[in-house]
Amino acid sequence: MFDPTQLRTFLTVAQTLSFTQAAHRLGLRQSTVSQQVRRLEEAAGRQLFARDTHGVALTEDGEAMLGFARTILAANERAASWFAGTRLRGRLRFGASEDFVLTRLPEILAGFRHEHPEVDLELTVDLSETLQQQLAAGRLDLVLAKRPPGGPHGRLVWRDSLVWIGGERLRLEPHRPLPLVVFPPPAVTRARALEVLERHGRAWRVTCTSGSLNGLVAAARAGLGVMAHTRGMIPPGLVRIPARAGLPDLGAVDVVLLHGAPPDGAARGPAEALAEAILAAGDRLHVPAPGAGPGTAPSPEGTGAGPER
Repeated sequence: MFDPTQLRTFLTVAQTLSFTQAAHRLGLRQSTVSQQVRRLEEAAGRQLFARDTHGVALTEDGEAMLGFARTILAANERAASWFAGTRLRGRLRFGASEDFVLTRLPEILAGFRHEHPEVDLELTVDLSETLQQQLAAGRLDLVLAKRPPGGPHGRLVWRDSLVWIGGERLRLEPHRPLPLVVFPPPAVTRARALEVLERHGRAWRVTCTSGSLNGLVAAARAGLGVMAHTRGMIPPGLVRIPARAGLPDLGAVDVVLLHGAPPDGAARGPAEALAEAILAAGDRLHVPAPGAGPGTAPSPEGTGAGPER
């Protein structure tokens, strides 16, 4: 039998790929996190993580344990709710960044609604900064959003790299301004892309602005320009621009859960339950939804770049 506490710790490390970040999220010492993972590995008789100086990665057995851990913890939660005789009720106003529209977030929300049919879930999809403003104004109870690394608030779901993406047949001319497909202000990815390009002295021009991810994806597929996007959530039909294209590194971004503070506390139970569901299945958010096929772009003519090997 596997200890649920150890499974929960394992899931957190698997999602963050960092013992330090997992310890911060769980409110534990890093040594405690390491000890719980080691005990789970002893119980399984298998190594679940490969550790080296570059970081942490799941082994093949770790990938298998990921599915079992989610199933076991979900069953535990259902059993606890059943025997406690408590059912969550009330209104839950949840905000999600545009980036998650094409991921498996809808599957997670469908599972939540199935488990908690008496919760009235209301979904708002918008830019991360706009959602955080609505949360601060008391118009949302829980937000899943992006932000620069190291913010003081929120629960880290995972940290990802921002990368340049575009259509498979995109041609980039190195001596012409870089064509950009961007969200409007105050989008996190827009601000990061412009700041990085300005810092590196790379000329740019905006060829498409849209508040809809589907609008940006359509423009990028049509070859209008490149987008700055999280590496783990590349939309179908778009591919990563090779490093040889010479575009500057965009750095990292955090995906976090942010809680509001409803005056009567009515939404706290549902908000916490949805937050736990997202944290438990967080690794699924950066697995493409069915039909997605992220990859690496072939060499754009004029860049001198080739496919990454």
